[in-house]
Amino acid sequence: MSLQEIKDRIAQAEKDAGRAAGSVHLIAVSKVQPNERVQAVLEQGHRCFGENKVQEAAGKWPAFKEIFPGIDLHLIGPLQSNKTRQAMDLFDAIHSVDRPKLAKAIARIAQEEGNCPDLFVQVNSGEEEQKAGVLPADADAFIADCLSMDLPVKGLMCIPPVDEEPSLHFALLAKIAARNGLTGLSMGMSSDFERAIALGATHVRVGSAIFGARVAG
Repeated sequence: MSLQEIKDRIAQAEKDAGRAAGSVHLIAVSKVQPNERVQAVLEQGHRCFGENKVQEAAGKWPAFKEIFPGIDLHLIGPLQSNKTRQAMDLFDAIHSVDRPKLAKAIARIAQEEGNCPDLFVQVNSGEEEQKAGVLPADADAFIADCLSMDLPVKGLMCIPPVDEEPSLHFALLAKIAARNGLTGLSMGMSSDFERAIALGATHVRVGSAIFGARVAG
């Protein structure tokens, strides 16, 4: 499937949901993709990309940023506290704020440097033990703590369990965001982004459908 086909499907999903055209941001998930595939998407004019690991992104994106202006880079994978400063220098948005220690580290560095990427709180909507994220029952308190530290929390992110209907999780995320006055919803991937858009997604994360199957590195 091509980048244009995905964009067309997003535009149709926006229309079907009564959403404004262009209200959904497509994050092209470029983790473990060869540079030539990423460059091909950049050359088509796309500028919003997502990476899972700080180290991989650091080896890939500074060079691309010199060639292609206006890149909007999102960290969508877990962030170790000791990589916080590097991540904040590299990324325009971090979607995986999931614990008090990390929030405090981001707040401290933001104070020192005078700027901060946009932040999304990751909610473990399926309450899965192996998955990162704040539990739904703890989300309101954690969001309030982040906002009290002047962190620029723009919204919430979730990755639904693979064996459950994702729409239930998208609806839960939208409900938590609404009651906390947050407008950003990072949800929906290659297999379910239309359902996410119908439930209010502002950022959808699509990888293999744009780039082809991942290459193991």
